[in-house]
Amino acid sequence: MFSGFSKFHLFFSALLLFFQFQLKAQKVGVVFSGGGAAGYAHIGVLKALEENNIPVDYIAGTSQGSIIGSMYAIGFSPAEIEAFVKTESYKNMAIAVIEEKYAYYFKKREANPSWLAFKLALDSTIKVKIPTNVMSPIALDFGTMEFTAGPSAAANYNFDSLFIPFRCVAADIDKKEPVIFKSGDLGEAVRASISYPFYIPPVVVDGRLLFDGGMYNNFPSNVMYDDFYPDFIIGSTVAANSGLPDEENVFSQLRSMLVSKTNFDIPCEGGIVIHPETNVSLFDFSNPQPTIDSGYVATMRVIEFIKQHTERRSNPEELAKKRKAFRNKIPPIVFDKIYIEGLTKSQSDYAQSILRHKSKQLTMEEIKEGYFRLASDNKITYIYPKAKFNKETGFYDLYLKIKKEKDIITYIGGNFSNRPITQGYFGIQYNYLSFFATEIMANAHFGKLYSSVQVKTRFDFPFRTPFYIEPNFTWNKFDYYSSSNAFLADIKPPYLKINEQYGYVNMGVPTGKKGRIIAGGGAARITDTYYQTNNFLEKDTADETDFDVYTSQAYYEVNSLNRKQYANQGEYYNIGLRYVSGLETNIPGSTSADTTIFKNNHEWFTFKIMGERYFNRRGTLKIGFSGEAVYSTQNFFNNYTASILSAPAFQPTPDSKTIFLENYRANQYAAGGIKFVVNFRKNIELRAEGYIFQPFQAINKTDDLKAVYGPTLFTQHYIGMGAIVWNTPVGPMSFSVNYYDQVKNPFSILFHFGYVMFNKRSLE
Repeated sequence: MFSGFSKFHLFFSALLLFFQFQLKAQKVGVVFSGGGAAGYAHIGVLKALEENNIPVDYIAGTSQGSIIGSMYAIGFSPAEIEAFVKTESYKNMAIAVIEEKYAYYFKKREANPSWLAFKLALDSTIKVKIPTNVMSPIALDFGTMEFTAGPSAAANYNFDSLFIPFRCVAADIDKKEPVIFKSGDLGEAVRASISYPFYIPPVVVDGRLLFDGGMYNNFPSNVMYDDFYPDFIIGSTVAANSGLPDEENVFSQLRSMLVSKTNFDIPCEGGIVIHPETNVSLFDFSNPQPTIDSGYVATMRVIEFIKQHTERRSNPEELAKKRKAFRNKIPPIVFDKIYIEGLTKSQSDYAQSILRHKSKQLTMEEIKEGYFRLASDNKITYIYPKAKFNKETGFYDLYLKIKKEKDIITYIGGNFSNRPITQGYFGIQYNYLSFFATEIMANAHFGKLYSSVQVKTRFDFPFRTPFYIEPNFTWNKFDYYSSSNAFLADIKPPYLKINEQYGYVNMGVPTGKKGRIIAGGGAARITDTYYQTNNFLEKDTADETDFDVYTSQAYYEVNSLNRKQYANQGEYYNIGLRYVSGLETNIPGSTSADTTIFKNNHEWFTFKIMGERYFNRRGTLKIGFSGEAVYSTQNFFNNYTASILSAPAFQPTPDSKTIFLENYRANQYAAGGIKFVVNFRKNIELRAEGYIFQPFQAINKTDDLKAVYGPTLFTQHYIGMGAIVWNTPVGPMSFSVNYYDQVKNPFSILFHFGYVMFNKRSLE
């Protein structure tokens, strides 16, 4: 029998052991706020905690905090997270850029000067497509699925069974309440949590439209406490509540209406909130290192306090073993079946053909290529991927939520200018999607300089080697007399008008992801109307040259430029060969010395190569290079003006496309230039461009107004442009000063809002 003292001693020892066990079993939760690119500081926080062996038993986050938190929760070490966010693929995902190796140019349509699109389904009402989100979610949606699909399967879609139990928060704007994710598809949960209004589109989860969790809870410490009840909470916040709305600032008013105030405190006695000092704009994901370092430094300042309140320590070797064990549970990602929601049977077959999914299983890389091919199709307006592991087959199934494009789309656009080159643009497109895709497009340009009507149809066939067939008919008219630039011309400008009608049929096939080969041919009639002298009266009749032509062409083209005009990223190459055969008919006007109608047959080949490329895509300064070379066996037309009008032209800037410049036309030439682009504000840039034009032999005018070649490599000509450009959501606004080395008035000024773009010329 124990004595009373012995019993007391035994009870006290057991109680002491119990409290020691409880102290050692102390649980630590980590909470991360949202904050855009400033959320990279959370990586530094994790880095400091692991270096000091502070355990992390639970983790919760909102918005950017949910991304960093989820990476840690699926077994990434802080060093691995740091390395991952510095990769080009992650940066591309963060700023909505599709990696160049996945960009699928074959589906890209010819650029047009549209600003807005109005969409209509034949069984519904009109929907106006005005840009509501800055970024496309295509790369982001796939990226979140790609890095979470395996860990989600390993955890059996239960967030408590991840490497670290995890929670993230989104916002239901219908019910005006936060949504806490505890289970389900991890990628979908994170994607919902980061759907920042007007920047990243929201997602629908279980019938609920979800936005960024920061709208209703930007620091989910209460979620951490309520769900896990940890002994100590370490919070990291790079966000703060907004101030009072400004009566003159509509954005501050919208923010106050949409975003609830967040409590950035710890809801229990045991805890600390770390405030990293960041200096980065909300969506500047280009250089994460300084922000990561700020989180590390801020945590190290308080690490002794954390150590005092968390006596339990993690073991680095055991932590590494635990990570390895979790990763070993991840089933290899191989896709078996693809399920498509939102399309008819025939439309689903079309999508499956583009994905190239037959009976075989596909790797993540193969699915990724097919996904971006499908997302690039202009018959598809929305695609959202989810991967789910099928225990019965041992493979993953891919679920794609797809919306086809509306049946009818109308476009409006053009440009406004300080010069008489203002033009309007209207287009209408009919889309039909079944086993193959059909598109019927008509457009019209109207203005003093340029008028055009075009009708074309494109049939896309999604075979193993996809191809398209595109017949089109185009009428173009250029009036350089009515739109003459007073800075460049004499008081009485030259009278030059070009009319052309052509019908072509082209066929295209892809070459890799960024290129395509196009071949085709057709017939055209080109009518040039002009005076060979500036001394003409209103009653005089102009000379006219008609050229009835048959032509065929083939060219290889690569295009990954990021904008329709004023690009600053990507590359463009075009190598082409054209054959031309036609009859020239020259009808002299009243000012011509020769009144005889002249006819002559012409036949020639033209080889042309063009290239443009930009470097340093993420820095403030971007440098671009462009080059162009033409070799043509074309002979002269009946007179100098007709010959120079038919010669290939070098027009590298928007301004040069709107004026007729004799010095920059030749049958053989080489030209090139350099471009400096400085982004000093978001979407606002300064551009300085300089070009040299070197004709092999310039086309000169004789005393009797005939064309003759000048000496070989005798003259060079230069073009310069300095511009400030604001790339607005609907189109560029530009003010430029342009230089051409002409004898008189070499400078011109151009202001325009919109796109200076035209339909293709018949022999272009």
